Amino acid sequence: MIRYSLACVGEHPFEAWFSDSKAYDRQRKRKLVECPVCGSTEVHKQIMAPAVRSSEKAVPAEVAAAKVAAEIRQHIETTHDYVGEKFADEARSMYYGEAAHRPVWGEVTPEVAQELVEEGVPALPLPKPFAPEPPRRRAKLN
Repeated sequence: MIRYSLACVGEHPFEAWFSDSKAYDRQRKRKLVECPVCGSTEVHKQIMAPAVRSSEKAVPAEVAAAKVAAEIRQHIETTHDYVGEKFADEARSMYYGEAAHRPVWGEVTPEVAQELVEEGVPALPLPKPFAPEPPRRRAKLN
């Protein structure tokens, strides 16, 4: 990856990442590089020392990110109660004072998540890397 300092014809400075210098040239030619301030596609490189990242440096960062995600998942699994599909009901009960507050996690549809937001219920989606695997549903015997 390579990072370029760019500017548009209006001299708005900004940075952008490209897989290599040829990728920048191709995207600029096709007018895909756009100023985030004014939207101009007439951009040029500014004088700079390009930041090139080797794959050797990227691997430790990926490992560190995976470690942090695992630690967050472990924290949620050990400190929060999994309430599954009852998440919205549990969150509302706590929000409206009908149940004691406790850390919970579970599952809702995007529509129900939007309803919770509109009601002011403090609930946030967990990004996939941080979400623990839900406990397996055990088959009931008899």
